[in-house]
Amino acid sequence: MKSRILLINLAILLLPIIAHAQQEADNQFNIKLDMLTRAELRYGGFNELDNAQEDLAHFVIGRYRLTTDYSRSWLQVRLSLQQSGTWGMGGGSFSLNEGWAMVKSRKGLFAKIGRQALAYDDERIIGSNDWAMTAPTHDVLKLGYEGNQHKVHLLFAYNQNPENMGGFTFFSGGNQPYKSMQTLWYHYATPNSIFGASLLFMNIGMQGEQNNVPKTFFQQLAGTYITLKPKYITAEGSFYYQFGKEEHGIPLDAFMGSVKLTAKPRDSYAIYAGYDYLSGDAYFAVPPEGALGMVFHDKVRGFNPIYGSHHEFYGAMDFFYMSTWVGGFTPGLQNAYLGSTFTPVKNLNFNLAGHYYAMATKLPNVKQFLGLAAEFSANYAFTKFISAELGYSYMYGSETMKFLKRVSGNQQLHWAYLMLVINPDIFSTSWNDKK
Repeated sequence: MKSRILLINLAILLLPIIAHAQQEADNQFNIKLDMLTRAELRYGGFNELDNAQEDLAHFVIGRYRLTTDYSRSWLQVRLSLQQSGTWGMGGGSFSLNEGWAMVKSRKGLFAKIGRQALAYDDERIIGSNDWAMTAPTHDVLKLGYEGNQHKVHLLFAYNQNPENMGGFTFFSGGNQPYKSMQTLWYHYATPNSIFGASLLFMNIGMQGEQNNVPKTFFQQLAGTYITLKPKYITAEGSFYYQFGKEEHGIPLDAFMGSVKLTAKPRDSYAIYAGYDYLSGDAYFAVPPEGALGMVFHDKVRGFNPIYGSHHEFYGAMDFFYMSTWVGGFTPGLQNAYLGSTFTPVKNLNFNLAGHYYAMATKLPNVKQFLGLAAEFSANYAFTKFISAELGYSYMYGSETMKFLKRVSGNQQLHWAYLMLVINPDIFSTSWNDKK
């Protein structure tokens, strides 16, 4: 009995020491490796070369990132180096993917400066687009506040060619697609997160030319994204409007809207359906093959989803908003889709989806129907740091698709991929400041 009492008293005396040892260290440092390798096979969708009957492409691409993170109570710093390219092409592309520092207060205020990935709401307008080998990042100053129910972010960016320091308007060939950008994002969520709403406003300066003199034209985007999540159901909706002037000085008058409904009666499966509408140009010309087509637009009515993660929304083949149309127009897009996800066993996930595509623009003597697509993917996580994904997509393109893209292969497209992701934490340490 005396020995038990002695042990209890000793434990009580040691509790403060144990609790202090279990407190989070003042400094945290981590090194992470992210390796993505993807083999792709595509049949159809390319211009045939030298009258060749085969329209086939297969290749292997890879992306490798080394990321270091340092953090303490009021400071976070990240440095991420990235190399990406096609197997057999040599050095590929080497860049600084991220390099930023963020200071924050206990009241929720923060400031973050440097090259950083941006992702807002469902990433339809501003997204990290991590599917791409060179996922986009932005050189930007971010100021904001984040509380339990309210979040406000302000973004400021200005890009300049270093070899042209004397000309304060010129910007071309840089890593960023814009000259300047200012963005305001506000998000509200109820305490139980059943309802959420975001407001987004962007002012983007695009480099153009007027009377052979460089000039920056400004375009604006304003819109909202709303979510409603009662039990087993998730409803999403968004609307965005573009105005101002595009990079050639032509007025913009474009919009998009989307709705999506997801039902998840059990954790093992879900069913979803949605519809996207992106406005298109009111009129355009498709020139005969071998000729240059010209058309004058008094307004640009084709919506541009700018910096979003397009792969997530308009089909796995990235056939829309990742490639151009003949004649330089944008016919817009209607995308109706239905899909399901299924998890039969732990760590194994399946996704099956179908898409109906049509133009938003109505043209004489041309049907709006563009095609149908079926998509399948399977993902399996071997460990916490290793996963593999397999996917296959088939698209039937209409005569309108063939006419607008001017490629006969657009009527029968097959695409498959096999991807391996390895992203371990290779080093981690923590320490306390000396008192």
